[in-house]
Amino acid sequence: MSQPFETIMHEIRESLVMALVALRTNKLRSVLTLLGIAVGVFSIIAVMTAMGVLVNSIENGLSQLGANTFQIQKNPMFNSGDPQERAKVRNRRSLRYPQGLVVKERTTLAKAVGLEAWDFGKIVATPQGQKTNPGVQIAGEDIDGFTTNNWTIGDGRLFMPDEVSSARRVAVLGMGVVEKIFPKSDPIGQTIRVDGQEYQVIGVIERQGGMLGGNNDNFVTIPLPTFFNVYGNEREIHIMVQSTSRDTYEDCIEQVRGILRAARQVPPGSEDDFYIFSNDSLIQQFSEFTKYARLGIMIISAIALIAAGVGIMNIMLVSVTERTREIGIRKAIGARKNNILTQFILEAVVLSELGGIIGIIAGIGAGNLIAIFFEVPPVIPFDWAAIGFIVCSIIGIIFGVYPAWKASNLDPIESLRFE
Repeated sequence: MSQPFETIMHEIRESLVMALVALRTNKLRSVLTLLGIAVGVFSIIAVMTAMGVLVNSIENGLSQLGANTFQIQKNPMFNSGDPQERAKVRNRRSLRYPQGLVVKERTTLAKAVGLEAWDFGKIVATPQGQKTNPGVQIAGEDIDGFTTNNWTIGDGRLFMPDEVSSARRVAVLGMGVVEKIFPKSDPIGQTIRVDGQEYQVIGVIERQGGMLGGNNDNFVTIPLPTFFNVYGNEREIHIMVQSTSRDTYEDCIEQVRGILRAARQVPPGSEDDFYIFSNDSLIQQFSEFTKYARLGIMIISAIALIAAGVGIMNIMLVSVTERTREIGIRKAIGARKNNILTQFILEAVVLSELGGIIGIIAGIGAGNLIAIFFEVPPVIPFDWAAIGFIVCSIIGIIFGVYPAWKASNLDPIESLRFE
């Protein structure tokens, strides 16, 4: 039983050696052919690697809420391209502080309900003359807002309940602001000025990072009543709810939805006039937005690979013609049809695989340039590398079969006469 298997393996090894010799003999032709495959694989791997870097960075940036936490706000995170949908969202009533208090008081399945309001484009300055660029966000937060935002105090302390209720002028800073205006000094106890208002720094939030090289630490938080005193009571708020456990998460969403619909007097049967999202829903939405881009890239890359496969077939047909006499000699000394077939198929597969390996390595390197640019962790798409390698084998086999079949069916006598 072992003899036929050993014979088969020996024949395959012999055919592989002859295929490699043939490729070395025609170096320029072989290089040009495998470059076609390399370019096709490179385009897939490079784009999918870059997409993986972007997705990881954006998903990390979108994962801004704590565990088992969802947020309610007026507008969706990603706006639809439908004009009617945009008009509907634009005409919604904003969420207001009294509605947030109702949710906070009545939600029995919540571990924490945080309320917050934001303003943007601020300059933060110190009495010593240090100041930030005009891109700092300022957030009015209640104490639960730190829990639901998954913020951890790295230095100093959080707001005290009496500081929130009495609207004290205190602030907790993000690391981006600290690094800009207190690069060499302890910020705790220092005074900052935002929009002409002075605040005492009582704490610093641990670094959050950001997506696409952005900075999620470039913000200042002050007590929510203080925010309303400075920027007006009619500001839109966000409501963030953390359920008591993962098991109660879905029930908590439905409970909050019912409470908020009642508080906003949404008629029965009408759709919600607010938007609920979680980390998972944000990531799912982003994946939907990028799905068609990925599909388009795959189609273009597939066309490039097919074109490269046609190039392999063309080169192999030329090779068969040039080596007609060689094939005739091999057949005359006892080579069987399947020996010739195996040799030429292996030659096509080796060409494809070498091109695929070059394309995979170059694609991973090129795709991760975006990781270096945005200063985010690199990605190695093992799944796409494996797919690329398998696709190269399939292309080598498919586009090598006809030239191999043609070579194996040459008449040995006619082949020996070929000049």
